[in-house]
Amino acid sequence: MIGTPPGLTGSPDLGGVDDPLTIVSRVLELVRLTGAIFFRSTFRSPWAYRSPPAAELAGALPPSAGSLVMFHIVAAGRCWVSLDSGERQQVTAGDIVVMPYADANNWSSIEPAEPVSIMTLLPPPPWLEFPHLQYGGDGDETFVVCGYLHGDAVLFDPVLRALPGLFVVRPPEGPAAAWVRASVDYALAASATGPVGSPADNRLPELLFSEVLRLYLEQGRDARLTGWLAALRDPIAGPALARLHADPAHDWTIAELARAVPTSRTVLLDRFADLLGQPPIRYLTTWRLSLASGLLLTTTLSIGEIAARVGYGSEEAFSRAFKRELGTPPAHWRAGR
Repeated sequence: MIGTPPGLTGSPDLGGVDDPLTIVSRVLELVRLTGAIFFRSTFRSPWAYRSPPAAELAGALPPSAGSLVMFHIVAAGRCWVSLDSGERQQVTAGDIVVMPYADANNWSSIEPAEPVSIMTLLPPPPWLEFPHLQYGGDGDETFVVCGYLHGDAVLFDPVLRALPGLFVVRPPEGPAAAWVRASVDYALAASATGPVGSPADNRLPELLFSEVLRLYLEQGRDARLTGWLAALRDPIAGPALARLHADPAHDWTIAELARAVPTSRTVLLDRFADLLGQPPIRYLTTWRLSLASGLLLTTTLSIGEIAARVGYGSEEAFSRAFKRELGTPPAHWRAGR
């Protein structure tokens, strides 16, 4: 039996606890992410294939509500990856390719080749074994591991909406790169002893995605980064968000939050308006109710206890706000999910 290697129970501790970017990991912990590495590919140039949007991979992925992310890990070789929007990047061994919206995508060797549909290369689902695609000519070899990730839309969508349709992260040599390599090696080894999506590998995509997002935010100066993730990088909005997330039940005022950053109330309001399209207290309300939605699904706390935990003085006020934000009362939300 394959044992989980040391360090695979969580992402490597590479950031300071006061870093606003740690909010990303904390949010993802609440999202109830599920996923798996679901096939690996060995290509020899020349080769090319086209994959439809993940929603059209009928039977290959388990049905699930919420948002779907696709990711690919280039374990060896080099190739091109592109979207129909025109986004195109060359990737090499060590790169992690993320497609937050699981759009149609194209992969190819450096040498030109006529693309085929990925569906002609995959065995018919359902898969009892971990698929291993092998395709192409007799040239240079490229090895790619493909996985997916589902996340609850209420908490996950604000993270995804701030990302481009395709981005690439290369973990720097050191603890991050070593952790990614060890994790992928473990998943590939575990796949030989269990079915696709087994407990041996369904925690890994969540950990990888959290680490990849952290690296993307730390490494990048991507002009396409907008919204929530851009706000986390901002020298004013970022620290303010960190304080709201650290103590959402506190009765924050604009004046108190501005003093804590520190900045003026006008600058704080302007920065939130520019980056998030809403004032800080409105953001706090949304975050409180998002937290509450997760607590309703993952705990047995009473509605009154959840209301108090997220900063509401009465169950009635909480229920009104929850229904206004999410369209259904808390009790119905808990029963229907």
